[in-house]
Amino acid sequence: MTDLDQTRQLVADGCRVLAARGLADGFLGHISVRVDADHVLVRCRGPQERGLAWTTAEDVRLVDLDGAPGATGELDGWSVPNELPLHTEVFRADPAVTAVVHAHPPSVVAADLAGLRIHPIVGAFDIPGTKLAAAGVPVYPRGVLVRDRRLAAEMVAAKGDHPVVLLRGHGLTSTGSSVQEAVLRALSVDGIARMTLAVVTAGGTPVDLPPKDLAELPDLGPAFHEGVAWRHEMARLGRT
Repeated sequence: MTDLDQTRQLVADGCRVLAARGLADGFLGHISVRVDADHVLVRCRGPQERGLAWTTAEDVRLVDLDGAPGATGELDGWSVPNELPLHTEVFRADPAVTAVVHAHPPSVVAADLAGLRIHPIVGAFDIPGTKLAAAGVPVYPRGVLVRDRRLAAEMVAAKGDHPVVLLRGHGLTSTGSSVQEAVLRALSVDGIARMTLAVVTAGGTPVDLPPKDLAELPDLGPAFHEGVAWRHEMARLGRT
């Protein structure tokens, strides 16, 4: 397999993980990867569209930052996401970002609409997620389809230098230095949203982890956070 073939499969696997975990259980959502300064691989809608749970490497097409196939001609029978600008404006704004995830997790949307922010309410239950939440997860307050550069620029401004931004009444955008990191960050935010809703439903009040406990949480490194965690997700999909 070429590097592009391997990356296409990685994007497809990431889409399947989002679906299997309930963050994109229909046909809405997409993942993209920066290939070079001018091109991305992105999950497109194909002629036999069935939803993210059935994404294949063939659905991942190479386009430029404006969504044009250029000399590759890769859009024959496929169409880029309406929200491609959501991805490409992130890439334009932050050269350190390699992958972008956009998904519609119901629990994330519900928690935000209920006025419940993503806070570090857990500890060792999810160390990367706790640290991400402690740094803040901003909200883009418009429930719009981010279909052009103007709206995408608004979302990017709301995101700031945070890796994840919630989109009110819509979903989330998660970024990372790899598909694995971007997907796992989205899973962590969804998990904290689910936990927050569960606490409130049980009659409790979510409380932030004390600073002294937060300071005790170690950085277990990417070999654990991404390596082991991603192998687990692949095993869940039957890809061992």
